[in-house]
Amino acid sequence: MESLGVVVNPIAGMGGRVGLKGTDGKLEEARRRGAEPRAPERAREALQALHRRAPELPVYTAADVMGERAVRDAGYDPVVVYDPAPVAESKTAAEPATAEDSGTNPATAEESRTPPETAETTAADTRAAVEAVLEHGVDLVLFVGGDGTAVDVARVIEEASDDPTPMLGVPAGVKIYSSVFAVTPADAGRIAAEFDRVADREVNDIDEEAYREGEVRSELRAVVPVPVAPDVQSSKQVSSGNVDSLAAGFAREIDADRTYVFAPGGTVGAIERELEIDPSPLGVDVWRDGELLARDASESEILEVLEGPVTIVVSPIGGQGFLFGRGNHQLSPAVIRRADEIEVVASGTKLDGIDALRVDTDDRELDDELRGWMQVRTGRFTTRLVKLV
Repeated sequence: MESLGVVVNPIAGMGGRVGLKGTDGKLEEARRRGAEPRAPERAREALQALHRRAPELPVYTAADVMGERAVRDAGYDPVVVYDPAPVAESKTAAEPATAEDSGTNPATAEESRTPPETAETTAADTRAAVEAVLEHGVDLVLFVGGDGTAVDVARVIEEASDDPTPMLGVPAGVKIYSSVFAVTPADAGRIAAEFDRVADREVNDIDEEAYREGEVRSELRAVVPVPVAPDVQSSKQVSSGNVDSLAAGFAREIDADRTYVFAPGGTVGAIERELEIDPSPLGVDVWRDGELLARDASESEILEVLEGPVTIVVSPIGGQGFLFGRGNHQLSPAVIRRADEIEVVASGTKLDGIDALRVDTDDRELDDELRGWMQVRTGRFTTRLVKLV
């Protein structure tokens, strides 16, 4: 690879921990609930991994929080080719910054405009930034965001050429169903530095409003070239097999002294229904001894009601194997560390389509602590050992 384009959606994933299940159209509400930016740090982690392997790589990016800051923090001196906000009265959002503007004196630009990392950008900014980096003939577009960002990037790439430029995602959104993302930010940086071939993969997205109401409507939005590597995730599989006996077996072993934190998803929802709980299909519920303590709870609401011994009940995402870090950001490192038990549940059918379990919690130390063999309940009396890698 001779050059790289980097585009960051700085607000991606902010709605997760505060229970919004996405940030599209909900940024102000996410901020009101105390959401913190997630994408900038994950961008830095990916780019630092890349810099360790390819420190001289030319990098083209967008200004400030859309890429420049993370790229500079990783050790690169990028060329800024798109600016979502003017740095001077003579420059508009539609005019890309030049190499002279950004490459020789970064302090000047920083002094003239220093927006916070939660600065609001739009899908139009993402598309314009991708267009700008493609004009410089980059060999890969490394983007940071979720499925919505992936759709925006893919559309521009498909329209730009009959020979589309490869793309690779750094996972930072709440919904990450597409098979264009690396498993972790560090994996994305390593893959970008080392890949030697690409294959067509799917970009999927869902209706966020329907998702917030508990309904998953996934659509294939694009097929694009993506680097081939073991650590590029698969598309999410929605069907998971019959779990009635699993739910019945779990319910019969309930400990009245324990607080149960039920993760999102249909498998865990079947257990809740067996316990006569009305589950929030895509939210987190907290329950103890017949009482629902919190429904569709945010991170802070979960922590507020936890008492005594705590069990997190979670099912891996079909096809991907993620337990934490995809679609359940409310189960933050603080919540996970508060639990003394993690109960993993899945049908045998779902496990047959998973090569390993995975986590991506934003806490590298916690991820390392969780790795190893885990016992997964698959039926009323049956379990299976699966490795968390």
